[in-house]
Amino acid sequence: MRTKNKRVNRAWLHDHLTDPYVRRAQQEGYRSRAAYKLEEIDRTFGLIHPGQVVVDLGASPGAWSQYLRRRFAPTGAAAGELDGTLIALDLLDFEPIEGVSFLQGDFREDDVVAKLEGMLAGRPVDVVVSDMAPNLSGIPASDAARMADLVEMAVEFSLRHLRHPQGALVCKAFHGSGYSQLVELFKRSFRVIKPVKPKASRDRSAETFLVGIGPRQV
Repeated sequence: MRTKNKRVNRAWLHDHLTDPYVRRAQQEGYRSRAAYKLEEIDRTFGLIHPGQVVVDLGASPGAWSQYLRRRFAPTGAAAGELDGTLIALDLLDFEPIEGVSFLQGDFREDDVVAKLEGMLAGRPVDVVVSDMAPNLSGIPASDAARMADLVEMAVEFSLRHLRHPQGALVCKAFHGSGYSQLVELFKRSFRVIKPVKPKASRDRSAETFLVGIGPRQV
């Protein structure tokens, strides 16, 4: 078992070091290659615009917030003037990003969601992005159920707070057990839904992203 784990670790390290998105992220100052997943989704659907209110769920280490922050800067800068409101949430630590308000806590806890809603101060949200994922146990049925719970909570939050009629949710999901039920949830919740597998998402990864546009009235 130990030998197998070493082989897996070496393979992961090789893929990581030779990954063009990892090199690009290092060159462009992003904290992870995940920034390019959101960039492709944004460019495909035209979701992010200056002046919006955006909530970033599962934000650590912060690459999505960095991308959003640059989209809100008049010149695409990583610092300085900002046109828009960005609120990030994660259970893990989050190195500060200029212009991004961060709340540390567990999105599954009611009091944390209440604090997040307090930060919105009644403002409608234009876009919710969620890269949340559970710690994986390696038991497919259990992992799928925990992922589904996070997606369902992101959808519930979005339906309460997204601006009508063009608010949008971008949400990570796992393509596997329970995936079809999540697609049906999105179909019930949004007028337009599209599944997306960004090029920056590794081929062998089960992750995909569901994009819902136009929340249906709760």
